[in-house]
Amino acid sequence: MAKNYVIARNLDLYYRKIMNICCIGAGYVGGPTMAMIASKCPDIQVAVVDINQERINAWNSANLPIYEPGLDEIVSEARGKNLFFSTEVDRYILESEIIFISVNTPTKEYGSGLGQAADLRYVESCARRIAEISKSPKIIVEKSTVPVRTAQMVKTILASTSHQFQHQIVSNPEFLAEGTAVKDLLSPDRVLIGGDLTPEGQIAVGKVSSIYENWIKKDRIITTNLWSSELSKLTANAFLAQRISSINAISALCEETEANVDEVAQAIGADSRIGPKFLKSSIGFGGSCFQKDILNLCYLCRYFRLPEVAEYWEQVIRMNEYQKERFVRRILDSMFNTVSGKRIAILGYAFKKDTNDARESPAIGICKRLLEEKAHLAIYDPKVSRQTILNSLGIKEDQANSIDFCKSATEACQDSHCIAILTEWDEFKNIDYEDIYKNMVKPAILFDGRNLLDIEMIRLIGFVAKGIGIS
Repeated sequence: MAKNYVIARNLDLYYRKIMNICCIGAGYVGGPTMAMIASKCPDIQVAVVDINQERINAWNSANLPIYEPGLDEIVSEARGKNLFFSTEVDRYILESEIIFISVNTPTKEYGSGLGQAADLRYVESCARRIAEISKSPKIIVEKSTVPVRTAQMVKTILASTSHQFQHQIVSNPEFLAEGTAVKDLLSPDRVLIGGDLTPEGQIAVGKVSSIYENWIKKDRIITTNLWSSELSKLTANAFLAQRISSINAISALCEETEANVDEVAQAIGADSRIGPKFLKSSIGFGGSCFQKDILNLCYLCRYFRLPEVAEYWEQVIRMNEYQKERFVRRILDSMFNTVSGKRIAILGYAFKKDTNDARESPAIGICKRLLEEKAHLAIYDPKVSRQTILNSLGIKEDQANSIDFCKSATEACQDSHCIAILTEWDEFKNIDYEDIYKNMVKPAILFDGRNLLDIEMIRLIGFVAKGIGIS
């Protein structure tokens, strides 16, 4: 009788209209996602919580901790009305019916799985806190990118710690692209929601789906079981990274054969079976997801005794590292095999345009290699901070003698021997390269790592200019 009462009480709470949502983690995923939900669901109170006071302060200020086109407007419109940023984690866990977990899941830097497996300690910590203080059943949503079967760990913790409530776990991975996150949230290709196939699990899936249905057509919402949803996120990122590494592999061949990789990409992208997306050759992929998720996928494959599958995906990362090293070697070859003491203008440091995120940016590895070769770097990026650059390079402020941090591309290029375009910021298309050329050491060299410019026009100015996959 008591058991039936508990089940009825749980189901009653699941059927109620959603009033309060909490997201643990105020980072690149949690902040924008919750801001969009608050904007589109004015009847729902949305709280983003984090133990990092500095980050929460930034979300409550005019200077948000992350840069995304259009995000400022959405946050300012809803903040203080039905969108709140707070360090009161326990309070909002208690008040919320649905709790999103959107914490960092970095690659492990210690112990078993070193360098490949995902470090799930923050996810585990969230699960334990929810279990310890909850006074009602919760729908707990995995928003962080996690390896398949992570939900089982969360279930086990909740079941062993919170006996009186039947919490439900739902997987709802993010598919945002930094730089277009607001657009992706407004009009996603799909929203993926995975849950248990039990009646209670399907109710939970429906509740999460109902949030998105406020602005997204139902036919774009895909529902699966938990494990398919978890694995789909890793697989999506692996496939996207694979396309980048594939076209970059062809770019090396193009440089040796006088083919043009952009023309090759256009030709194969016209095939409807292939399509044109993610066929832009460059210095390689970056960001917080691609490499981390592929390494995680490789670890899972080895764990489940699938070494051949792991080796296949590891090659995607090897090709990405090769592309960056090849770029540095080409610079060295063009500068008489030495850059020692030479000023190299680094235009762009973010891993892609329209973001201030430099995590795993190709610029990191390239700049490290140039510094190893004793180059003097003049770095300009319109959004990435000086401290972020230093941290990523592992250099302290008082050790940055070989780096100038510039306020404009023109300043960075002044008296330089070489220009290296490492991020495809639109402003780099509009630079007066004729004026830049006049104020450089000759021969003036330009390496376009994003194929942003018309290389032939740059050569007509007088530059020794090279792109990716262009002879």
